[in-house]
Amino acid sequence: MNFEASVFYFFSAILVIAALRVITARNPVHSALFLVLAFFTAAALWLLLEAEFLAIVLVLVYVGAVMVLFLFVIMMLDLNLEKLREGYWDYLLPSLIVAGVMVVEMAVILGGRYFGLAAMPHPPAAGADYSNTKALGRLLYTEYVYAFEIAAVILLVAIVAAIALTLRSQKKNKYQAAYKQIAVRRSDRVRLVSMPGEERDRGDAP
Repeated sequence: MNFEASVFYFFSAILVIAALRVITARNPVHSALFLVLAFFTAAALWLLLEAEFLAIVLVLVYVGAVMVLFLFVIMMLDLNLEKLREGYWDYLLPSLIVAGVMVVEMAVILGGRYFGLAAMPHPPAAGADYSNTKALGRLLYTEYVYAFEIAAVILLVAIVAAIALTLRSQKKNKYQAAYKQIAVRRSDRVRLVSMPGEERDRGDAP
């Protein structure tokens, strides 16, 4: 076993352990921190595959933005751990069935005749002037441009639906109507009242 294979198996073991701890940790904050470790380890595996751009994006976007948001949400919600643990063992059998199907699928793909490691040799080494970022951008915006746009639209619809579902049950939310602010007139907001003047007694003056 060469050095590259040793590093790959080392990071793979850390990634598997971190992924298992994400779903088995009792504290949600600990689960989020193990997910951060899983992202960092996956980025290291991307570096081994010479995909530097994907590794940097994984660290900057997911670890630097998404996971920080997760941690803030978890800490602000003040989750009830006892309530979350109720019914945990009821989902054990379906989880084992799904995990078993996934293991069988991975065994068929990795150990098969047409999809095994022997049928897919290691790709040739790239030249010194090769840029995987340029190659990824060229493929993404030429051959897969429609799939990329469809995925962006689906994500946008999911964001709008999540916001609508969040605000649906709250009837007392305060919001601003932009069209009412634009159509406002001075007479609707300011009223001038003419009041007769009153003379104050000189003895009351200070």
